[in-house]
Parts: sequence; structure tokens; C-alpha cells
Amino acid sequence: MKSLVLERKDELSLRDFPDIDRQEETLGPRDVRIKLHTVGICGSDVHYYTHGRIGPFVVNEPMILGHEASGTVIEVGPQVTTLKVGDRVCMEPGIPDPNSKAARLGMYNIDPAVRFWATPPIHGILRPTCVHPEAFTFKLPDNVSFAEAAMVEPLAVGVHAATKARIRPGDIGLVMGAGPIGLVTALSALAGGCARVYVTDLAPKKLEIAESLSPAITGVNVGSDDIVKRIKADTDGWGADVVFEATGSPRAAASVFEPLAPGGCVVMIGGQPDPISYDAGAAMVREARVENIFRYAHVFPRCVAMLASGAIDVKPLITRTFGFDDSVHAFEVAASAPPADVKMQIELPQ
Repeated sequence: MKSLVLERKDELSLRDFPDIDRQEETLGPRDVRIKLHTVGICGSDVHYYTHGRIGPFVVNEPMILGHEASGTVIEVGPQVTTLKVGDRVCMEPGIPDPNSKAARLGMYNIDPAVRFWATPPIHGILRPTCVHPEAFTFKLPDNVSFAEAAMVEPLAVGVHAATKARIRPGDIGLVMGAGPIGLVTALSALAGGCARVYVTDLAPKKLEIAESLSPAITGVNVGSDDIVKRIKADTDGWGADVVFEATGSPRAAASVFEPLAPGGCVVMIGGQPDPISYDAGAAMVREARVENIFRYAHVFPRCVAMLASGAIDVKPLITRTFGFDDSVHAFEVAASAPPADVKMQIELPQ
């Protein structure tokens, strides 16, 4: 099975990978076999490629990349009841231990035993087929394309963040960072009830894309504009009701309370490679609520439903598509971080 393999830091190859063939030769009773169609390139995939590790997860041996995916069911286990051969699907990539305490409490995403695609030592799905549990495989409505469906995984992060924020209709939101996660968070905040969402970044092109998504999104270039003054001026000095930190920058994370309204909520989304500090006093005088998210839980069906209804449109975020044979080049381009690109995807042969 030809797969996109991260051999080691800075080295990718497109080659046969017999190990995965052996691992997935047998289909479990509640599993489905899926022919992959579209796979998104995530920042974590690129980080493994350029750094060889993310925190404690280290690439010590060759690993197949990719975890944002859609495809078609080509085989079902004997106890599968909700899916059939030919169904178009997207897949939630993290599989917890159903007997763990975290899973039993409904927080399966923070189960220490979760097996997540393209997180060492678990292989990803930039390959022709994969086997996946029925319970984490979701049928697509006819009006949701494979490309949109491969966006459900990053969208789930934004929807989970908006859910944790407990947005109320009419809230003012601020998203720090106009990368893929920042933009799906802005869309999720609007879908959750925000009247207006400010999005900050240093890249003018990304802010243009942000503003093109909705007339309720205002882009602010923090290289030339003071976001705190801007929000204070627009809210009669009150501030933003919800602030989402989606940059992963320690400097940005340290300033999350400055634009926040009294009684507001901060949601930490951006991954932090090192410990950060923030102003606990600024949080205290606002009685700020701070939420942290790790991936997502229980939101894939909601994301699919919102794509189907048109409540959220992710199509403008898909800025470039590569063929599977160009996968290595696709990652080289993604690693160069072109400012005009948001989400790059790879389409597999059908």
C-alpha cells in the first residue's frame, strides 16, 4: 500500500508500507474499511515533518502522516448497523479506550490511552485505505463534498472551543490568529451566536480571507493596529465577551485578558510548546473564566449538520489541492507557509 511516510525529521517518501497492510488485514466486527478520497494537511503534520516531534510525541520510526480525511466505505464488519458499502463518510481520528475513566465521564478526548492518527506511534491515513470503528465514522449528506468533509476535523476544534465558551446570542468575540484553526473558530463563534467576531493576525492576506467569510468578521492587523483600543472603542469601553487564543504564541497568550470584558471568557486553543505566563491579576479583577481545549469531543455530527445546512461554509478556506503523487511536494509547500494559503488538501486516486 503506497503511503506518505515521514521517515525522519525533514525526510518524506511516497512508498509501499507493508506494516500497515498487515495491521489492517482483518476487519473487526464493528469496523469499516474506507477508501480514502481527500486528506487535509494539518499544522501538526507539518510540525512533525519539520521538527520530528510535538512535545512528548517523538517520531522515532517511520510514520504515515495525515488525520483530516473523508472517503467511501468499501467493506463493513458483521455487526455494523449504521453504515453500508458505498456510503460517503468522514472520520474522527482519535479512538479512546471505551473503558477508561475519561471515556466513561464523556471526556474521551483526554483519555491518556487515546490512539490518534499520525501521532506517534499511531500511523495516519495518507494512504489508499484504512480501517476505522463505525462509532467514529460519520455518513455525509449528499450536499457535503469530500473536500468539505475533510475539513470537519479542524472545524471540530472551533466548534468545541465555541461550545466551551458558552457563547450567548449577541456576544462580541475575538479570535487571536487567522490560521486554519483561528478561522474555523471565528465561523464557529458566529454560528454559536456571536454578533461580531474580530480576528487578528500579522498577515494581511489571511485577514482578507477572514473578512471574506462573513460581514460579521472584522480583521485587525496587530502589526499596525492596537486590538485592545479597537475593541474598547467599538464596545464603549466594555471589551470582548469571549477571547479565543489560536496563535500558540506566548506573547499573544500573555495578553489575552487585555481586550476581555468583565465576566468574560478566554478559551486557550493554540498549542504551547513551552509553559506560558499570563496576568492572573487581570483575570481576577474581571472574574474571567478560562477554558482550555484539547482537540474535541462529541462535535463531529454537529459539524457535518452545519456544513449540510449552510450554517458554516468552509469552502473558502480550501485554498490548494494536490494529487497524491505530489504529496511530498505538497508538504514542502505547506512547510513554507505561503501567506495566501489556509488549508491545503491532498486528493487520492479513485
